[in-house]
Amino acid sequence: MVQLAAMLLLPEYRPRVWGGRRLKAADPPIGEAWICYEGSELGGGAQAGATLQELAARFGPALTGRRAPHGGKRFPILLKLLDTADWLSIQVHPNDAQARRLEGREAIGKTEAWHVLDAGAEARLIAGLRPGSSRGALRRALANGGLLPLLCERAVTPGDTLLIPAGTVHAPGPGLLLYEVQQMSDITYRLWDWDRPQTAGRALHLDQALSVVDAAADPPLRHAGPPAEGYTPLTGCPYFTLTLLRAERQPLRLAPDGETFHALTLTAGAAELHGAGWSLPLAPYETAVVPAECPDYAFIPASGGCTALLAALP
Repeated sequence: MVQLAAMLLLPEYRPRVWGGRRLKAADPPIGEAWICYEGSELGGGAQAGATLQELAARFGPALTGRRAPHGGKRFPILLKLLDTADWLSIQVHPNDAQARRLEGREAIGKTEAWHVLDAGAEARLIAGLRPGSSRGALRRALANGGLLPLLCERAVTPGDTLLIPAGTVHAPGPGLLLYEVQQMSDITYRLWDWDRPQTAGRALHLDQALSVVDAAADPPLRHAGPPAEGYTPLTGCPYFTLTLLRAERQPLRLAPDGETFHALTLTAGAAELHGAGWSLPLAPYETAVVPAECPDYAFIPASGGCTALLAALP
């Protein structure tokens, strides 16, 4: 029987009209790096070139864990890095039931979370509507060109974390570098796109968006605390958990226990993952998946310490 080990993933860079140059210098600008999802290819080892979805279909819960939906045969989350030089569209995502109703019975909704890796001095994001707003008020504002007064803007700093349940109106603003964890879905309904020209790839979806908006959504923002060595839970929901790992001198021990995969993205410093019969070095913004069947393993800091984000199933 094949014994799975930690796997380094190759990022996929995607151009966006609002993208910047921190992920990769390119024209058109790169807005997103898809760093872990079902289509991610492995960058080395015995499974090099295979995708996570191919491995999930082959190995099932040995890779994804006993907690995984769909019998463990689908890789269930999507991780991205976002570099925002301009505002993203004002948008909203459906929940699972709404996605099936609007997009087909195999569709999946999209709850997500952002962790702020870097932020300019005036960095803002939109998350939710102002108290007292309603779906009807939102519809009238869109018709009359008065959307912005209804939107709830929030200032953020590096280390902040925001959970965005499906139905929440949201948009990141300029000057942000974000880590995003979400359900394995890319269904986006745009309410407004800052008067950018509509194209086939950037259309508005007013009817769908208004049908799924939760006008009362008040997404929880967790402000960054003092740096703490060890394990710091950042956020969680029925679809994923997110934990900050900080190791300065001593390794941290981690255990999937057969329940869930671990997806680790190094955000500062250098580190090595070391398990039973395998080791894998990580550089900043590299991502590795540790299969659920792996025994306990170590997150080992290089000189100067390191931090990482750990996404898993709840």
